[in-house]
Amino acid sequence: MAERTLIDRLFRRPAAAPAPVQPPRQRIARGGPRAEYDGATFGRRAAGWRRTQRDANGELSPAVAAALRGIARDLVRNNPFAARGVSTIANNLVGTGITFQVYRDGKIDNLLNAKARAHFDTSACDSGGRHDLYGLQLQAARTIVESGAVVVRRRWRRASDGLPLPVQLQVLEPDYIDPSKHGPLETAPGVNGGFLVNGVQFNPIGAREGYWLYNGHPGSARPSSLGSTFIKAVDVAHVFRADRPEMEHGATWLAPIVLRMKDFADFEDAQLTRQKLASAFVGFVTGEDDGGVIPGIQTEDGVSPDDREPLDYIEPGTFQYGRPGEEVTFSSPPGVDGYADYTKVSLRAIAAGLGVPYEALTGDLSNVNFSSGRMGWLEYQRSLAAWQWTMFIPQFCGAVSAWMIEALEFVGENVSGVTVRWTPPGREMINPSDEVKASRDAIRAGGKTISQWARERGEDPDTFLAEAIADFKKLDELGLVFDCDPRRVTAVGNPAEAAPSAPKES
Repeated sequence: MAERTLIDRLFRRPAAAPAPVQPPRQRIARGGPRAEYDGATFGRRAAGWRRTQRDANGELSPAVAAALRGIARDLVRNNPFAARGVSTIANNLVGTGITFQVYRDGKIDNLLNAKARAHFDTSACDSGGRHDLYGLQLQAARTIVESGAVVVRRRWRRASDGLPLPVQLQVLEPDYIDPSKHGPLETAPGVNGGFLVNGVQFNPIGAREGYWLYNGHPGSARPSSLGSTFIKAVDVAHVFRADRPEMEHGATWLAPIVLRMKDFADFEDAQLTRQKLASAFVGFVTGEDDGGVIPGIQTEDGVSPDDREPLDYIEPGTFQYGRPGEEVTFSSPPGVDGYADYTKVSLRAIAAGLGVPYEALTGDLSNVNFSSGRMGWLEYQRSLAAWQWTMFIPQFCGAVSAWMIEALEFVGENVSGVTVRWTPPGREMINPSDEVKASRDAIRAGGKTISQWARERGEDPDTFLAEAIADFKKLDELGLVFDCDPRRVTAVGNPAEAAPSAPKES
């Protein structure tokens, strides 16, 4: 117990509590005690680490994001593997399109579905008049991979425009977001009105209110105003892969591999230069006649060989003639051994950084068998499913769903209980004979439903079953029996025990 001083006893103050014992601080610095984690130590091996406590938006500043986008676009323009990587992700993420069905209370609403498809299955939904919804999806997917994000803006149209629905979509690059809009907002002096993060505006509780978008692309060759306009968040879909919490802008998917792709491109150029040098000079001939004419040099009468233009370049198949006493010494060009091995190692690292199989990136199937190909494809499918269901469908398709329903309500339709379901494109089977049999056995055993199998193939289950009913009805009316009819033929080709009657019309 702490002792009381004379002053404490006179003024009847309680004794001061003893100071808590502080644990000894472990200093993690160069020359200090070793950290429990090897990665947290300082030393020669860890000298190159860039340790930062910034959040995702601090690391991906507007200058960094713009630099990465510019490099990625240059790679896609000029590097075949970068172009192939972006294409294979977009083609597998969206393909021919993530299709939709309009439901009401859990059942397809054929009327609303037909109205929505009349608009979004045509170029009427594109503000540029060039793509249908699925073409816009593919364009958006390519932009996400290349530029890190895509901005989709809803544009309302007048009834006089003659569109099936009075709404169109405009796909924009992330460059349209004005990064100069940044910092706290005040609705009045001292009153917190929210904040801005590089062009994205939030309310005081952190919900997105809208975006500050340039009136034209900042790098456009077309004349446009340089100012930016506030667009409400309800009219904008900002689609990107958020790799960290509170990340408000996306980085190009090529960011982890830009330097490796540059190094590999430089390596290829160096190897090509070596090959050119090795095959350029073929022979050097020295004559014996001091006063003779050097072949290939004197082209006109009266022109002295001394007046010839010196040869300061070489090309394949060159034979250069020289005078006696002239001598040229050439170094032996280096070999090009190890080119194939280094190429495969580099491209495998590039494929891993981009998240695609090596075979999909390069088209090289020389060392692939059925088992390895299937294993790689299954892993790639998991990545694609994650990108589809955690990024593209919630952010892009979810916004389109809301805009679609509001447009239907705007033209007077009852949208009570209306929802929109999205179905990604199906995957081609690696071994159809075995995979179809496995799915059939799973359905028969109750481990999989027909609707589930239809979705795996990229089809809407209700549409699939409706077509099956129509086909079976037509077969019954025509009196035809095919092996594909499980009601009449067993799996081994024998007649079924009891053939069902034709379905009655309601």
